[in-house]
Amino acid sequence: MATHSTTTRAVPEQTRDGGVRVIGRANRYRRSRRSELVIWWREIDRVLLALVMLLVVIGAVAVAASSPASAHRLSTPLKTLSDLHFFWLHLRWLAFGLLTMFLASILPRETARRLAILLAAAMIVGLVLVPLVGTEVKGARRWLNVGISLQPSEFLKPGFAIALAWILSWRVRDPKIPVMALSMVLMGLVGALLMAQPDFGSTVLFLAVWFVLVLLSGLSLKRIGMTVGGGLAVLALAYVFYPNATHRIDSFLFGGSEFDQVDLAMRTLLNGGWGGTGLWLGTRKMALPEAHTDYIFSVIGEEFGLIACGVIVVLYCAIVMRVLLRLLDEDDLFTVLAAAGLTAQLAGQAFINILVNLQLFPSKGMTLPLISYGGSSTIALLLGVGFLLAITRRNPYLSRETFGSKDRTRDRAKEPVAS
Repeated sequence: MATHSTTTRAVPEQTRDGGVRVIGRANRYRRSRRSELVIWWREIDRVLLALVMLLVVIGAVAVAASSPASAHRLSTPLKTLSDLHFFWLHLRWLAFGLLTMFLASILPRETARRLAILLAAAMIVGLVLVPLVGTEVKGARRWLNVGISLQPSEFLKPGFAIALAWILSWRVRDPKIPVMALSMVLMGLVGALLMAQPDFGSTVLFLAVWFVLVLLSGLSLKRIGMTVGGGLAVLALAYVFYPNATHRIDSFLFGGSEFDQVDLAMRTLLNGGWGGTGLWLGTRKMALPEAHTDYIFSVIGEEFGLIACGVIVVLYCAIVMRVLLRLLDEDDLFTVLAAAGLTAQLAGQAFINILVNLQLFPSKGMTLPLISYGGSSTIALLLGVGFLLAITRRNPYLSRETFGSKDRTRDRAKEPVAS
């Protein structure tokens, strides 16, 4: 009686010396997966990845330095947190975030775009639900409890940048499409939902990303002036009618509890001098609120010195410059806008946080990207980096071939035409 074999079919493969080697389907699958990883490694921007990983490592050390201060402040008579409580939690979130970044970075560009747009739509729905069923912390309702504490605005950041770039790139297909009006509708919807929480800082950041992308998409100087004027008018109206904005701006200009925190952060930042006091030797950080999140830059200044703070600023600038160099010869409008939007979101949040610590900007309650402790924020930021790596992936051989073909075309143009 005939039996059906369940063994893996063998497939012949020719070797380099002309012989034949038989490989199984399982081996072919493993080789295929290895090939995909090799292709990913060749196409990805390894310099950008190295800069990001360097900031992540610096962030892990900084969270370890700031964890004792926050652990002591949040300990109660019933529960005492260990000095490295937030450090161990940060490593868990960081591991999950790095896995998310890797999975996003191996996606094809079109798949990354679709996933980011779906993410943006889901997070806008989440923002609608936040005022209704969200969790309130320190007077702000920004989180959804879905088994874990999820902050929709954090995950909206990468999705918003890519979705906005997608809308603005429609003008290439049909110049008659009102992309400017559609982008304003999207920005207005997101801004209204964020202000309802209230989250004035994130609203400013989203508005800045929107302005950068609209500017890069080819907006006329007249419209740029109108947009800037409109932004200033919105800021004035927010100061007059929005108590959260009024309180933050007044605290920055005239002093107050939040100004006192920023002043303490500035004193902590300068306490270490150029070289710092050394790891776990800082003293002012123990009185600093949110030392592991909003004011971690000041903890770095105290324990590692102003030189370390300068290195961090240089690393953020290097990320921006690297992305810009990567986009110099890019001819796809969506790729340019999406990469620029993701970079503007990352760098904008970083420099707002740094300026707050330097007492040069009103307190925003915004973390330092890739460095501060965070759950939703850490995963969302690394997801955004993954999308950025996926969008800026290039075939190195194809780019060299294109460059060579341009040279050959130029050489042919110089040759005399035969009569």
